[in-house]
Amino acid sequence: MITMARVVIDVPEKMIPYVMPDDEEMAKVKNAMVLYPYIKNGQISHGKAAELLGMHKLDLINLYSSMGMDYLDMSEEELNEELKTVNGLTEGFELYDNGKTVL
Repeated sequence: MITMARVVIDVPEKMIPYVMPDDEEMAKVKNAMVLYPYIKNGQISHGKAAELLGMHKLDLINLYSSMGMDYLDMSEEELNEELKTVNGLTEGFELYDNGKTVL
């Protein structure tokens, strides 16, 4: 169980209907949105945000994904560079699964 605290923020009056959670699920979505900029700039991980929200990491990733926020935020070129690095690091190693070589 997550212990909740009340935080008071100033918002334009016309915003009030949009920032007041209607139910527990909406409150969780709004709290996740508060944390998203900190994930985006690398201050916290998806795992830490999920822990703070009292939910599973995969559920948080799916929540963000349903709102168009990708888990992997890199270009195809950046992804290819990462894959080259991983392939270079694993060169010469063998990975086994149930006695069968898989890498």
